[in-house]
Amino acid sequence: MTTPYEKFISAVKEVYALRSAQALLGWDQETMMPAGAGEGRAHALSALSKIVQEKYCTPEMGELSQNLLEDNNLSLAQKSIVSEFKKDRDKLVKIPPTLVEEFAHTTSLAQQVWAEARPKNDKAAFNPWLGKIIDLLRQKAECLGYDGNPYDALLDEYEPGATSGEITVFLNDLKKETVPLLHNIMDSKVKADSSLLFQPFPVSVQKAFNNVILKEMTFSLDTGRLDVSAHPFTEGIWPSDVRITTRFSETDVMSAIMGTIHEAGHGLYEQGFLPEYYGTPMAEAISLGVHESQSRLWENHVGRGEAFWKHYFPEFQALFPTQLGTAGFDTFMLSLNSVQPSLIRVEADEVTYNLHIILRFELERDLFAGNIKVEDIETVWNTKSEELLGITPDCAGNGYMQDVHWSVGLMGYFPTYSIGNMYAAQLFHKVHQEIENLDEEISRRNFHPLREWLRAGIHQHGRMYPAKKLIENATGEAPSATYYIDYLKEKYSRLYKF
Repeated sequence: MTTPYEKFISAVKEVYALRSAQALLGWDQETMMPAGAGEGRAHALSALSKIVQEKYCTPEMGELSQNLLEDNNLSLAQKSIVSEFKKDRDKLVKIPPTLVEEFAHTTSLAQQVWAEARPKNDKAAFNPWLGKIIDLLRQKAECLGYDGNPYDALLDEYEPGATSGEITVFLNDLKKETVPLLHNIMDSKVKADSSLLFQPFPVSVQKAFNNVILKEMTFSLDTGRLDVSAHPFTEGIWPSDVRITTRFSETDVMSAIMGTIHEAGHGLYEQGFLPEYYGTPMAEAISLGVHESQSRLWENHVGRGEAFWKHYFPEFQALFPTQLGTAGFDTFMLSLNSVQPSLIRVEADEVTYNLHIILRFELERDLFAGNIKVEDIETVWNTKSEELLGITPDCAGNGYMQDVHWSVGLMGYFPTYSIGNMYAAQLFHKVHQEIENLDEEISRRNFHPLREWLRAGIHQHGRMYPAKKLIENATGEAPSATYYIDYLKEKYSRLYKF
């Protein structure tokens, strides 16, 4: 006889299978879909979104999940699956199916418009779609409910439990520490050779080197793949089908390398869930901040570190003898970690990166609080860019149109990058304590110990614990920005000798 939990889990896995189809269509849209297929894809994604919501929101699933939460015979993992599914369902029940359909259809088309408009700086093409998306997100926030700022309802989608007030305090503290650090670096007599990594590097050779790194990071190409897209991203279609992308620039060799390492960090998280929980909330990240902690840890703490390049640099130098043949290791490391305010977030250095996040967060927060109008976004963006980074965008494509996030409706997402930086520093500090020879293993291209530590501490737990509790369990203390601030100060005062 089928138990209530077995009946519930069968229905949950059906929902997740449909979501997997949504994810596959979204990945294809950004990588391989023919240019003329946009309207049809928008209709398909819209229809799937409606079906998924219907599956979530049946009265039977509401009754089943509520009754199961009161069943004391369930394990902790089973309770977590029921509880997290119910949280998702409770949100979706509040949103009219027509709004779900319209949002999916609009963002599918808007993403395609953005991909064409950004290289052309075509504000006239993109702005009406941006306005539509913001209006739909306002409607969504009203349906979900909030205390204070409607933005909190959107933020909760990506970082459950976080509020704009809490994030404001965190980012203000980060700004207070970052700006003086940036001034010290700019005033230092030590100057990085900024041209070293910005010269012609054949893309075909870059791709071969990228593939070596990806394989040695232990990202499984049996259950994943690497492709090219306009904006690097990771799509966890299923834990056994993880798609990551990067983008190549012939004149910026680190763009693809760092993009690949970053997305592989996300991909390793997606591949690290326990097979017995596939198709349930226990095979999902608990928050985007935790997800970003994995990508930022691999990209910055590993990929920009000396231990990583001690082994890779000779090979890298041999692949590009004309460009790097006379460069010493210290010169290369300083160039790799050079600090210079720039317009593009995904190409920003570690020190200025969070200033990009602060810009976007403050703009989004104030937009939904009613302090900024849609037509003012570009002006506000440019003003904040000058205030925070000391530079003003030369065009919309290097300004407010640069990120894919808004075109696909991801407002409330950006703060998770800085939260991820904070979590990453704390995790990497702890793993160094527990694996004493970690740097030696990394310098030998042995990333297995680090991956296994992250799997045990983070990946395998899915959504069993809230984000802050998960980090506390893994590190032995509550999340703190101290480790991240100390990491930045120590690293860059050493590199720039102040």
